[in-house]
Amino acid sequence: MYKVSSLAEEYKRKLITADQAAAMVQNNTRIHFGLGCGSVVDIDAALAKRADELEGIEIISTVAIRHEPFKVYQATTSNDQVRFASAHFSNFDRKMCKDGRCWYIPMLFNELPFYWKNNECGIDIAFFQVAPMDSHGNFNLGPQVADMWGVIKGAKKIIVEVNENMPIAQGHQTQLNLYGIDYVVEGSNTPLAELPPKAATEIDKKIAAHVVDRIRSHSTLQLGIGGLPNCIGQMLATESDIRNINAHTEMFVDAYVDLFEAGKLTGNKPVDRGKALYTFAGGTKRLYDFIDDNPICCSAPVDYVNNVNVIGSIKRFVSVNSCIQVDLYGQVCSESAGHQQISGTGGQLDFVMGAYLSDDGQSFLCTPSTRTLPDGSKESLIAPILSPGAIVTTPRTATNYIVTEYGAADLKGKSTWERAELLINIAHPDFREDLIKAAEKNGIWKQTSKCTF
Repeated sequence: MYKVSSLAEEYKRKLITADQAAAMVQNNTRIHFGLGCGSVVDIDAALAKRADELEGIEIISTVAIRHEPFKVYQATTSNDQVRFASAHFSNFDRKMCKDGRCWYIPMLFNELPFYWKNNECGIDIAFFQVAPMDSHGNFNLGPQVADMWGVIKGAKKIIVEVNENMPIAQGHQTQLNLYGIDYVVEGSNTPLAELPPKAATEIDKKIAAHVVDRIRSHSTLQLGIGGLPNCIGQMLATESDIRNINAHTEMFVDAYVDLFEAGKLTGNKPVDRGKALYTFAGGTKRLYDFIDDNPICCSAPVDYVNNVNVIGSIKRFVSVNSCIQVDLYGQVCSESAGHQQISGTGGQLDFVMGAYLSDDGQSFLCTPSTRTLPDGSKESLIAPILSPGAIVTTPRTATNYIVTEYGAADLKGKSTWERAELLINIAHPDFREDLIKAAEKNGIWKQTSKCTF
């Protein structure tokens, strides 16, 4: 254990202001601004004050959960000054992207620790928020371990911004010692930004019911980003007799608190027994308060949480994610609307593949059957082929269940014509005839297709 006096002296030596931290950013440098709730606030504002003198700066983040866009983005107008990149888009990343200021980094989330640590471009300075230092000289990373150790190992300089509102996340590799960082900034303790789940629509509830009907007690549950997976978790908590639900999930959301309060989240699984395992969290203050120093909550690096073989080793694993569009071949787009990047690949493919390897496991990719266009007309989200520019997040070879309000189609092991038939059966009735014609035109719906041998 370090002596209290030496810790205090070291802390004092490394303590700087946000302005001093921002002054260390030289032109033509690459900066990481943190992940999730760990995205910096005061250092961002300080760097924005230097907007007129900045040149050739690249700022990287991953699914930054914030109250507002980066101040340095708001203060600059040119990519010659500052440009942005994200490994998983948030709503603010989408806005910056539309302005031509932000680009997506296509990566599997589980690969990011390796990439940050080993990529030849490097990270010049890593800025991120942490909880206040404890008596042993450790700063807690908060509920977003994820890829942060790759960032920490890959960065030439590490500057942490302390926030007293950061929950203490128990788990694996959640601590960073004072002697492992370069400088400390005591922030203004801004409350963490919240991501309240959207209220479920009637269509959401119908989709959720098809999924919940197929989930059994003693399952381990992964819920993806969005209102629909949250709706499924809430329905499991309040409207089902399912018990003994475990958590092994990329993102920890409010629905797990609902399950815990209903007495259904137990952590009784063979891997990481007694723990609700996650790699980052995003939700309401209720969720952050639940996580804070709670021994059932276990944050861990993303290359472990999203590891296909780890997921596959857990019996009766259930993966639930949203998607944007599905074509008649079973290809799934979950991250873009045509050419427009919406979110990211994340760990969807890992969990789809891992759930299939799980004994008695299953994965569900959920979407409403239609969306309403700006002119008021409807478009089928089950399409003959994906829209031009749409990104294949889950290839047809990996797809298990596709779910709409009209039912659940199990595509695993099905031939191309069987897939088309199953998907048309859960498409909106107004579009089924057109989908049949498109399938015939594409050569996957013929009389000879249905021959039995």
